[in-house]
Amino acid sequence: MNAFRWLVSREVLRWALLLAAAAALSTFMVAQDRVADVSYGRSPSTAALPEGSAGELSDASVPSVAEMTALVAADPVVRLPGTVARWDEQRVRATIGDGGARILAAPPGLDEAEQQRVRDVDNADIWIVGTEVSGGGYTATPDDLPGWRARFATGDVTDAIVALIAAQRRTPLPPDRDALGWREPTDRELTPVVAALRATGRYAAPGASLSRVPERAAATAFPDGAWFVALPQQPYGKPLPAYGPALHRLAPDQPIVVMYGGWVEYHGPQAAEFAEVAGVSFYAQFGSRLSRFDYPQEAVLGVYLGRVTDVRYAGLFGRPLPYQPFDPLRVALPALPWLFTGCVAGFVVLSIHTVRTAGRRHRADLGPAGRVAQMAGLSALAVELSLLTDAGSDPALVRGISLLRAARDAVDGGLPDRHVRGLLTDAAADLDEVARHVRMPGYRPDVYLRARLS
Repeated sequence: MNAFRWLVSREVLRWALLLAAAAALSTFMVAQDRVADVSYGRSPSTAALPEGSAGELSDASVPSVAEMTALVAADPVVRLPGTVARWDEQRVRATIGDGGARILAAPPGLDEAEQQRVRDVDNADIWIVGTEVSGGGYTATPDDLPGWRARFATGDVTDAIVALIAAQRRTPLPPDRDALGWREPTDRELTPVVAALRATGRYAAPGASLSRVPERAAATAFPDGAWFVALPQQPYGKPLPAYGPALHRLAPDQPIVVMYGGWVEYHGPQAAEFAEVAGVSFYAQFGSRLSRFDYPQEAVLGVYLGRVTDVRYAGLFGRPLPYQPFDPLRVALPALPWLFTGCVAGFVVLSIHTVRTAGRRHRADLGPAGRVAQMAGLSALAVELSLLTDAGSDPALVRGISLLRAARDAVDGGLPDRHVRGLLTDAAADLDEVARHVRMPGYRPDVYLRARLS
């Protein structure tokens, strides 16, 4: 009875392991569709440059296509009135070489129809609208912050022109150069800036278009307040006064935003983590429109501050992560593949053990009636093997037959089942030796009896 219970418990365990493996696999696969949704909240900013209502269209205009075509035919470089783009003429001429290339530069702030008139001048190889450089189906756009900075702080488009010529001629692109130089602002330059910032938090230099700071955007971007410095687009080819680092040394804990024309940069707490993220994302999205149109600094600053707010709500600035309740599945998920593997391994081991002991289970657990059936089966096996034996296997066959006769006499004499089982085990061993000697695997007792009893 105890043996039977052990067999039943082992079978239950074997199938329980298989079910546990299936449950682990199913749970793991279903969990792959789960998506973490962790946020500090919805950003209140609306970072956008509204088209047509932000003062981006200037009073500038361009001549007719025929007039511009005539101008380009007479001069390889034509700069229309109001043009702000500048470039290194020596480097551009060296890049153009003997192949020749004609450049038509127009001012920013043109409407779409006037921009299209510029591009309709067929004898121009390169069109520049504002600081956007295009031609031959290509548009040259900066791919890093130094390129955007040179374009919007001083109107420098040298790298863009050189890259466009290389693309048109299918030659390797030359490396970009950070053409901007920096200098320390003098005490005479810095004193009025510091005084205005400490008094009002804002300074706009002569020529800057920033009339006011967008208060709502500034409050959400910098709740503790910030200083704002606005300068006009700087002269091309001259070092820029580095107001940001100078002011940061005076007030290390104060957020500082400095504008050079359409270029915006940040100095202050978390500048190493935040400034590059905000700058890259802002100019990558809005750089094309800023290049072609004449947005006032107030509009540019408002959108930049909106991007700062978006970054803050994304969890930067060293803010702690939001509370996340304990999730047992999230904790246990990495262990599910190992649990699945262990359950499958246990099922396989128990299955192999079950197969190997199938024959022994028939012989060991069927009681006296089973002994009689086993003895009859072994007797039939001995008869079949007697037709195959030779001198080498005859002794084992004789011993096996003798043990079978002794077992039959023990049964007839009512001897204990234990004694009968021992005799049958020894007889089976001798008959197994015969089967192996004659190379007949099907006549091995375990195989023969399993087939006979089934």
